Amino acid sequence: MTNSTTTDKLFKVAIAIKGLDGLGQLVLGIVLIFIPPTLITGLANDVVTRDLLGDPSGTLSTHLQTAAHDFADGSSRAFAIGYLLLHAVIKLGLVAALLRKVLPLYPVACVVLGAFVVYEIVRAVHTHSIALPIFAAIDVVIIILVIREYAQLRRERAAAATDTHM
Repeated sequence: MTNSTTTDKLFKVAIAIKGLDGLGQLVLGIVLIFIPPTLITGLANDVVTRDLLGDPSGTLSTHLQTAAHDFADGSSRAFAIGYLLLHAVIKLGLVAALLRKVLPLYPVACVVLGAFVVYEIVRAVHTHSIALPIFAAIDVVIIILVIREYAQLRRERAAAATDTHM
């Protein structure tokens, strides 16, 4: 077993954060199933009418109201809930596999995270989101850490296999 390096620790922290993110998405997806759309539009309206975001006709207020009304639309709501739940289950499964060091799933994790990055960038271009490019950058860092960890584990297992045959 090798000593734990800073990169190893960073890998574990990044995977833990991905796991917490997946858990948060799972909880949010489940909660959104039971929250009526009128509650969400009502909360957005309360925030805007109380000037909590500044001018009620300002960009931020308008964006919040539009997002809330779009979410209340049945198909948008169903998509958001489905996306959150699917994304969460995939993330949690990959996190479990990576923490258990299931070697064949490391390349799968890179492909899945790569698909998330592409989706986040495409979605950011269409929605002008500020957060999505940040999430994409974090996912790229995690992909790099997964690749590094995968290569290290393969080297360690190859060395262990060589040692047992001697």
